[in-house]
Amino acid sequence: MASAANTLRLCLRNRAQIPCIRPSVLKSQSPLGRRALSTSALRLAREEKEDTSHLEPVFEFNKTWNSPGEFLKEHLRDETISPLERQQAAEMLQTWEQQPESKKREIEQLRKDIVEKAGPLRRPVLIKRDSFWNANEKDTDYVTNEFGEDDFEEDDILSMGHGKLEEHREAREYARLTVWEMPLLAKFAKPFVPPADGECLRFRYTSYLGEFHPADRKVVVEFSPPDLPGLTRPQRRKLKLLAGPRYNPEKDIIKMSCERFEHQAQNKRYLGDLVAKMIETAKDPTDMFEDIPLDTRHHTFKAKPKFPKEWLMSEARQQEIKAARTNAMMLDEQRKTDGEMVDGVKVITGALSRAEPVVHEPVMASRRSNPSRQQSRPQMRR
Repeated sequence: MASAANTLRLCLRNRAQIPCIRPSVLKSQSPLGRRALSTSALRLAREEKEDTSHLEPVFEFNKTWNSPGEFLKEHLRDETISPLERQQAAEMLQTWEQQPESKKREIEQLRKDIVEKAGPLRRPVLIKRDSFWNANEKDTDYVTNEFGEDDFEEDDILSMGHGKLEEHREAREYARLTVWEMPLLAKFAKPFVPPADGECLRFRYTSYLGEFHPADRKVVVEFSPPDLPGLTRPQRRKLKLLAGPRYNPEKDIIKMSCERFEHQAQNKRYLGDLVAKMIETAKDPTDMFEDIPLDTRHHTFKAKPKFPKEWLMSEARQQEIKAARTNAMMLDEQRKTDGEMVDGVKVITGALSRAEPVVHEPVMASRRSNPSRQQSRPQMRR
């Protein structure tokens, strides 16, 4: 015989599969029959004459049977069930009737709790009519509908024209600043003062004219070890070893940069502290790194071609060339005075004066240049 747990399981399974909709939709409130396994919600066919578009299905559990015993009795009255199913239902009904009243009340209370808590989970999620995915109103965010529902009455310019006007206003604003306000900055000008002996660090910043850029936080510092006061030659060599590939042996400059922090002031402070720590470490006499050679393989020395000294012009050669040029000028002046110098302008002018005048010969005009003759000439067939 079947146990009471199987009876409760059968009741709950069948009750979960019996949804119903509002009474106004159906002509009768009879429970629906079973159907095949499906992942879609169970729907009912509606009459064509009745307009039920404004109604929404409400899935609820049928409350016709108040206990598993009443459900089994109603199930046995169904003539369409198979004999095996009728036999199982009869055994379950007999098992249910043999249970004590306390056990029946406990099972009934458990069934009500399960139905009450599992009901909202079995209901399908319905899309609201005024939600985003079911909205039917026009979208006002399109460029073609930027004026809302009002028609364009040709009394204004388009957005592209307004953009051009905004660019023009911005250019005029900067022009006014240049003419009226920038000359006032002259009173804040300060004379150039060369850096003192203690000011040996040179910082470089990057600015994008007030605009945000990921590279505007970067700060670069450069300094030369010989310019640092209070450092001996071994200490400067140790400082170069500590700098590593940041040391340029060709210019004798150490260059470091930092962009790990958000603001330039933070990066500058970090570089200042780092340089101070390197100088302190270089002055530490515990280990001067005397057994470590200075490695400069990270730097590529560029060969700069130089003009050979052997090709330089000597003073004697310069005097000789100058004397030759002076003698040539004196000879030209002497020939010009004696009339032996040939004047090219006079020669060309005399040749042109002796030349015969140019006589233009008449040329017969072509037939194409006379349209009247072309019209009078008969056309010949080929």
